[in-house]
Amino acid sequence: MTGMIKTKKLVQNSNEFGSLKNQPASKEPAIILVSGLPRSGTSMMMQMLEAGGIELIVDHIRKADEDNPKGYFEFEKIKQLEKNFSLLENAYGKAIKVISMLLYQLPMDKKYKIIFMKRKMDEVLTSQNKMLKRRGQPADSVDDQVMAEKFNKHLRKIFNWLKKQKNMETIFISYNDVILSPMEQSKKINRFLGNMLKIDKMVNVVDNFLYRQRK
Repeated sequence: MTGMIKTKKLVQNSNEFGSLKNQPASKEPAIILVSGLPRSGTSMMMQMLEAGGIELIVDHIRKADEDNPKGYFEFEKIKQLEKNFSLLENAYGKAIKVISMLLYQLPMDKKYKIIFMKRKMDEVLTSQNKMLKRRGQPADSVDDQVMAEKFNKHLRKIFNWLKKQKNMETIFISYNDVILSPMEQSKKINRFLGNMLKIDKMVNVVDNFLYRQRK
């Protein structure tokens, strides 16, 4: 019972990050980044942006599967960003998925608009564990409580860092809120990106059926 109480507290702490204010959007040209923890809804957000009219930078090397039936919308080479800044040379006005751990490696001579996806921590952990099990990998090598603490520590660090970056504008979007109110969240994203998106098409992308780890 004690472990359950601690885990619940960690989840609540994770949700406190939602109190961070979204930065005001500018109309300056920028590279659009979709970021967040693994299993936090970044693939869904990439699909929403594409439906809204944003060109994506993807390679589809990682194929759709049971965990992400509509695809992962990834660009494999982005993992080499620290050694190859030229990967972002022609990325202005386009969207690319960058996991939160890689944000520190972004070249600082460019402008970025970051859509940072959040999700209830217990759902992130459950989704990740189920994905690992389906792939035949050990899902219990790290205790959920320990992993939650690591993720929360990382989130606190990256959020504090983002607030200090002059070349980055960040909006924090909750996966759970997108599922519950896709129109409202799509409008929020549209405002952040300069009111140029096709909101109705973004909303149509949100598939409540794929919300399988709801808590």
